[in-house]
Amino acid sequence: MKVVKSLLLGTAAGLIAVGGAQAADLPVKAKAVEYVKVCSLYGAGFYYIPGSDTCIKLGGYLRAEVALNSGGNYSASYNNVFAANNRLTNYYSMRAREDLNIDTRTATEYGVVRTYFDAVFTWTTGNYVGTGSGTGGTQYSGTLGLNAAGTGLVGSTGGAVNGTDGAISGGALGVYYAFIQFAGFTLGKAVSQFDAPWINYPGNNFDQLVGGSGTTNGVAQITYTADFGQGVTAAFSAQDQTQVFQTAIWNTAGMSTTGVLGGAYGSNTLGGTRSPDLVGMVRVDQAWGLFQASVAAHDNHAAYYGASEITGHPEDKWGWAVQLALQIKNIPTGAGDVINISGVYTDGASRYNFQELAATSYSMFGSSNAAYQSIGFAGVSDAVFAPGGGMELTKTYGFRGAYTHNWSPYWNTALYGAWAAVNYSGTAKGLICGSAAFATLTGTCNPDFNIGQVGVITRWTPVKNLTFSADFTYSHLDQKYSGTITTGALTSVAKPAATYELKDQDTYSLLLRAQRNW
Repeated sequence: MKVVKSLLLGTAAGLIAVGGAQAADLPVKAKAVEYVKVCSLYGAGFYYIPGSDTCIKLGGYLRAEVALNSGGNYSASYNNVFAANNRLTNYYSMRAREDLNIDTRTATEYGVVRTYFDAVFTWTTGNYVGTGSGTGGTQYSGTLGLNAAGTGLVGSTGGAVNGTDGAISGGALGVYYAFIQFAGFTLGKAVSQFDAPWINYPGNNFDQLVGGSGTTNGVAQITYTADFGQGVTAAFSAQDQTQVFQTAIWNTAGMSTTGVLGGAYGSNTLGGTRSPDLVGMVRVDQAWGLFQASVAAHDNHAAYYGASEITGHPEDKWGWAVQLALQIKNIPTGAGDVINISGVYTDGASRYNFQELAATSYSMFGSSNAAYQSIGFAGVSDAVFAPGGGMELTKTYGFRGAYTHNWSPYWNTALYGAWAAVNYSGTAKGLICGSAAFATLTGTCNPDFNIGQVGVITRWTPVKNLTFSADFTYSHLDQKYSGTITTGALTSVAKPAATYELKDQDTYSLLLRAQRNW
């Protein structure tokens, strides 16, 4: 009996020992999960990044659209096959786009540190151009990277192989903005300080509105902004001129009749970077609206007169631009109604009038009773020169504006318009019109021109952050040439060697868009 009792007690002691060992091996209780918390310091949509004092906001939009009688993406039929008015011309162009932006902010003893990133993923309809073959061959553009009249995104020369329509043709990835803001400084790719707050869009969706600066895709810069209170701010900026603030510096020795009819008065002879554009801005932003004055200085730096450095070069010339912008709010026509207007003058800095998405070459075909067809052509430059001579700066001026009326919380309509003029100096006109490129011209030679645009857009927002819109734009090219000109074949647009009447041209486009913001 004693033996049995000893065995039972020993077994119990062993079980207790084993149980104690197992209890000691149990894991420590996990810490409570730190859930994402709302950050109310910087407005709606911000959250604290777990484990930090930094707030983050994600945003963006998805857009689907079709543009009728347009120049590729949503631009007008101003040049290339889009303005040829023949079987190479697209009757429509389609696009789908996703935008993603990331905004982070952290409070510090020096003020808020902010970073902002905005990228887009885009697919756009391409087009076909003539190859000049005797069998009428064409080649697909395959726009993996969009053209200069489009979004200015990073890309390559084509997404299709051997001119065939590949499955990935038209796809593009690009960066709009990527900058840091700290202690009044903005460092990186952001909207130019010269721009009005509405950039290219006083009331429109149309991308190519002239009459002012606009960097929808951002520009690399170093900027300091001073805030004086009461809505008064001032900024000084050094921004990259090469990305979007150069048009052309034409060497008229490179002129040809076919080039002229495409809107180019010579070889584009831009040199390397020497100085960023210098920009100053003062803004008053209050309950009644906004007023802004902007100035910019732009260095025009060309390469060489000829093929090598021993041929010499023209000396640099500084150009400049000035812009005034006005916004009027709380007008009696309705709640939320607004008027946005701006005006600009440039001398040797034409991109501050013909913004980065606007066309700087025009080559538009139409009907004629005096020749094979009619053509209206024109070109925009910063300067013109001939070998051995100095630069002749190009002057431009223009304006744009819009009035937006809200019919209800769900519907609004905007009327908008723009106009810009390009004037070449007497010396520049002599260089251009004295070229052999105009040897077959019978009539008046004058490279000056005006471009006018007017449009109407209506938007319907049935639910928050979902908008459907229809935007109609009419454009008139008022060129100053007259008579006729005879040229060789224009193979890329399938135009034959013939005599063409020089004549003003008109075009229109319609954009239908659906956009979901988030």
